Amino acid sequence: MSIFPDPSPRSTEPPAPAAPPPPSAPPPPPQAPAFAATPYYPPPPPPPVAEGTGKKIPILFGAVIALLGANVYLYVQLDHVKKNLADNNTALQAQLDKLQEASSLTNRSNARKVDELKDQLERARRQASQLAGAAKEEALKKVDETKAELEAAQQAAKQELKSDISQASQAADTKISAVGTEVSSVKSDVATTNEKLEKTVAELKRATGEIDGHSVLIATNGKELAALRALGERTFVEFTVHKAKQPQKVADVAILLKRTDPKKNRYTIELTADDKTVEKKDRGVNEPLQFMTSKAKQPYELVVNDVKKDTIVGYLSIPKVLNVRN
Repeated sequence: MSIFPDPSPRSTEPPAPAAPPPPSAPPPPPQAPAFAATPYYPPPPPPPVAEGTGKKIPILFGAVIALLGANVYLYVQLDHVKKNLADNNTALQAQLDKLQEASSLTNRSNARKVDELKDQLERARRQASQLAGAAKEEALKKVDETKAELEAAQQAAKQELKSDISQASQAADTKISAVGTEVSSVKSDVATTNEKLEKTVAELKRATGEIDGHSVLIATNGKELAALRALGERTFVEFTVHKAKQPQKVADVAILLKRTDPKKNRYTIELTADDKTVEKKDRGVNEPLQFMTSKAKQPYELVVNDVKKDTIVGYLSIPKVLNVRN
């Protein structure tokens, strides 16, 4: 089910007035407006895109982080709107409860008044039957006045109840319409931000893999790495490896730094995976090193972004689906 409520409420028109109930039975309480929920479908995964030029990467660094921040902000706003909608529903229910209580009190008061008027009418009729001439005429006049007063009291009670229900319904319609408009605006902003993020990721730098020969996305800095993480297709482990006698553990592989050449941005490492060690000699920065392990059917990718004296900095890209190879 979707977390977003249907912004268009169902029928809020008050029911047509029915025949007045007996004096001893109060009118039924007003019905609170019902809300319906509509299903929410996540956006489809982004289609593969052509190789980017990489010329706009410096400009897009800030845009990626800003778009990620905007996503978080918009989801927080959406949560705030949901809480506001729940608060409005609670307040509306409380108002309807108060209206129902007031209506019940009014009905009981009217019933007592009707009983009193009926007693007076009955007494007047008994007196009229015993009188004659002018006295009888005066008694009949009193009966007519009492009857008119009774009808006026009943009509006033009906009008008052109908007016209260109409005002409560109008207030509910106004609040629900405002919240629905705000939810629609937030959903539109989230969709626009996601489209911009996908376009930015599509323009990141690509390189050809060693194993499958296909073009793969690589990150050259932390901002681009954050954009790749947002795609959710792989797990990324950042590392800083120093030259040492023992290899350094990075996720489920080990890296031993042998040589570095900061001037030419070249390096040589020994890579150990599944108890097998392979030397990767004289490799360059931002060059993806692909290798297979027994844990996945897709290759691991190791990328070094910076070469310093006796130090390399980069990340290891691991497939999220880790099935045992046949």
